[in-house]
Amino acid sequence: MDFTIIKHAVEVDDGIKRLSMRFIKKHAAPERARLSAELCAEIGEEFERIGLTTLPRTLPTSENEFVWVIKRDSALGEVAAVAAALADLEKLKMNPLPQVFANYPLAQRYLS
Repeated sequence: MDFTIIKHAVEVDDGIKRLSMRFIKKHAAPERARLSAELCAEIGEEFERIGLTTLPRTLPTSENEFVWVIKRDSALGEVAAVAAALADLEKLKMNPLPQVFANYPLAQRYLS
């Protein structure tokens, strides 16, 4: 998997870039016919390894979907990490701010 182009595109655009899963697959595994859940998990792990994160956190298997790729050690990356931690606490019914996702329902979908 070679994500040099993706990492550079994210850095050039101030730490965030909206990309199609088709574009990501083209650079991750051009020989693969389709995106599988396993391949998406591998891509997510590789993004983490090179300092990137995505919204939604679980990558979709449709090549027609778009995701946000974010530099993890940027201000926006840290905000996404805090929000993801709140989403994880929400799943455990331990969210210290229970109204957050009631007020922002789309956020929870992207953070799961």
